[in-house]
Amino acid sequence: MPLLLDTTVLIDALRGRAAVGRIHKLRRTKEVPWVCAVNIEEVLRGIRERERDSAVRLLSGLHMAPLGREEGMRAGDWRRDFAGRGITLAQADCLIAAAAVGVGARLATGNPKDFPMTELDVEHWPVGT
Repeated sequence: MPLLLDTTVLIDALRGRAAVGRIHKLRRTKEVPWVCAVNIEEVLRGIRERERDSAVRLLSGLHMAPLGREEGMRAGDWRRDFAGRGITLAQADCLIAAAAVGVGARLATGNPKDFPMTELDVEHWPVGT
């Protein structure tokens, strides 16, 4: 099953932390991880200017998961359904999750609590260690 990397994991990798080894291990097994446009925006918005070239190199080597009509509808349904239960989900997280589901990928994240969708297989990759 493919793997989509959440922004927390991408930032962790760019900072040379735990995710680096896991991503290298994926590469050795020929598994190229996925990202979506939301991840790219969040990474570029959140990094230091001196990290930009490294970030672009990392992101350029990953598969791109599309964010189209179906993903937008799925993300909107999740936000509405969870809000009805008193749970507020971030738009960006719902779009990232929808992108992962759209390509049949599990999601690697440092924040599994942000992704309570039952349709999504979430892997907790602790960050900062």
